[in-house]
Amino acid sequence: MRVRLGCERLLASGALDAIGIGIVCNAASVDGDLVHVVDGVAARGRARIAAIFGPQHGFQSDVQENMIETGHTRDAARRVPVYSLYSETREPTPEMLRGIEALVIDLQDVGTRIYTYIYTMANCLKAARRHGLKVIVCDRPNPIGGTAVEGPMLLEGFESFVGQYPIPMRHGMTIGELARLFNEQFGIHADLEVARMDGWRRDMYHEDTGLPWVLPSPNIPTVETAVVYPGTVLLEGTNVSEGRGTTKPFELVGAPWVNAEQFSGSLNDLGLPGVRFRATVFEPTFHKHARMSCGGCQIHVLDRKQFRPVETAVAMTAALRAAGPDQFAWRLPPYEYEREKLPFDILAGSSGLRERIERGDAAPEIARSWEERIRRFEEIRGRFLMY
Repeated sequence: MRVRLGCERLLASGALDAIGIGIVCNAASVDGDLVHVVDGVAARGRARIAAIFGPQHGFQSDVQENMIETGHTRDAARRVPVYSLYSETREPTPEMLRGIEALVIDLQDVGTRIYTYIYTMANCLKAARRHGLKVIVCDRPNPIGGTAVEGPMLLEGFESFVGQYPIPMRHGMTIGELARLFNEQFGIHADLEVARMDGWRRDMYHEDTGLPWVLPSPNIPTVETAVVYPGTVLLEGTNVSEGRGTTKPFELVGAPWVNAEQFSGSLNDLGLPGVRFRATVFEPTFHKHARMSCGGCQIHVLDRKQFRPVETAVAMTAALRAAGPDQFAWRLPPYEYEREKLPFDILAGSSGLRERIERGDAAPEIARSWEERIRRFEEIRGRFLMY
């Protein structure tokens, strides 16, 4: 038995019949038979699709680089406008919402605070609240499970488009649960309905769901990528290659100044749980250090239940600084519409993680410093869990 998605239950319910809807979606917005949600709605014949809205990377998920905006266009096959919500417009305007009675949001999240799709969803909730529209969020599995919560919390003053609300880096929630959290706990108060899944359990990784994997964005090609992503995404805030431009983004990490064997050996000597580091040399075809030989490692997760992606990435960042004290650098702004704060800080959610790495604190000690805030978050989180 495979998991039955929120979009499948919504379409079967008939709730969308005879209304004008806008659909927030991308290429991964498919059902268990790989039918796209837009086609599923259109096939019913009674609901009228008034507009399509695409998140970062575009409605077709074809824009490879991050921080590259997409323009508005028109879907020739379906004869409706396609509005980009990763452009000069990140919240639907009154003009875009004309003729829409309900917004349907069907986006695949990857379980990490900085993934911008959840803030596109939040912005749609805000717009819907102002314009009196109903929002239906079609729930989807968290591909890295719904039990583990890890990493630093976003602190006040570090809000950005990669972090609007105070949640930890790995939040352990589905996108529907996050919609309820954002809407109620953080005061959006839109008319929200979440179309639940059937058959999903919190201990499931994506392979356990029986559902096909469609990459939710160009650099999350596999579930293995999603597993490491809550940690190695922090390296976007440095001058180290996080593997963009390779076939293993976020699993391959390195830089031209790194000795692969020494670096990987130093990480393996730490005995981090559930993971081994294989020395490797790679050459990105684009992005950081394009067409340059980079020494580093491939992250091999041996036990997902033990693996702590954020703590692991903290240890890796410290080892990368030690491998090249004069070459390693924190990336400078601008980054994701933030023009003053360091990119690493807005990814981490505060300046504290960077400062502790610079001070030489060990990764396990840093991880222990998150625990009290995570406990408080889990108390809030528990009120919004649906499974």
